[in-house]
Amino acid sequence: MSKLLIVSDAWHPQINGVVRSLDMTAEELRKMGLEVDFLTPQSFRTVPCPTYPEIPLSITTPGRVRRMIADSHADYIHLATEGPLGQMGKRAAHKLGLAYTTSYHTRFPEYVSARFPIPERWMYAWMRRFHNGGIACMVATHSLEDDLRARGFNNLCRWSRGVDHMVFKPSDARLFDHLPGPIFLHIGRIAVEKNIEAFLKLDLPGSKVVVGDGPQLASLKAAYPNVLFTGAKQGDELARHYASGDVFVFPSLTDTFGNVLLEAIACGVPVAAYPVTGPQDVIGDTGAGVIDEDLGKAALSALDISRTHCRDVALGFSWEASARQFLKNVSVGKRPAAVNNA
Repeated sequence: MSKLLIVSDAWHPQINGVVRSLDMTAEELRKMGLEVDFLTPQSFRTVPCPTYPEIPLSITTPGRVRRMIADSHADYIHLATEGPLGQMGKRAAHKLGLAYTTSYHTRFPEYVSARFPIPERWMYAWMRRFHNGGIACMVATHSLEDDLRARGFNNLCRWSRGVDHMVFKPSDARLFDHLPGPIFLHIGRIAVEKNIEAFLKLDLPGSKVVVGDGPQLASLKAAYPNVLFTGAKQGDELARHYASGDVFVFPSLTDTFGNVLLEAIACGVPVAAYPVTGPQDVIGDTGAGVIDEDLGKAALSALDISRTHCRDVALGFSWEASARQFLKNVSVGKRPAAVNNA
């Protein structure tokens, strides 16, 4: 049985698209007969990330990470993130003479620039060095691939995402019937880079509901007392929150995909979003949402979209297909037998 080691700074108890994608991909790969292990912050002492305490940063040494990677005897190495573990994983792979793949999940340069006075071009140069060192850098969408290639990223390949159709599905649950309708809903991490305030400022009829947690939650709750903030939800409860909305409003300008878009339409809820990477690729001209520079106009127009049609579009995405794409990408970097038996 072949073995895959995924090195990731993002891991439980974090609730985000990176963790969800890695979890579901690993589950499908195991069904295909691949052994999958993770090297995550759970193996180390951690400190909170500055300005983002929900994210733990691993405290360890390059030597320890190198030994753990060597002792894994994995046939494939995948570096999922660019944080401390990802950086030490890259250094270890080079020292051990191992090929590895990476994946580009987050527009990190934009996220950093939103918090600190650091030019995006500096961060892109740093990201480019990390990802160009591998045999393949996986990206979720065509538009992201074009953008990164224009910025000098090499060896780009596609790794799309899926949605669990058994969990995220239409429901008769109407959790917000006590609020004036229609219900304009947003679900995700509550952080400055998600541009949630662009949604909250919209002049829309009915009610706004925000589901999720994050560093900006307290300030937004104080600034928008008429908005219902529910906190984070998971599993079936999360699916019921999706299905109770009339339109899913996605104001982010920086997401590379947006797993929440698939989860929303799988629950039959149409999407309103800006014409940027992620929504353009997932929703595009499928008719499962409205993409417009005027987010308020998009939200109102999306009210007329069939919930059945949204569900039908979502059924075209599966985690099995996503995992097969991932496996094809990592397979070009199988560990040499001489190293594997060292």
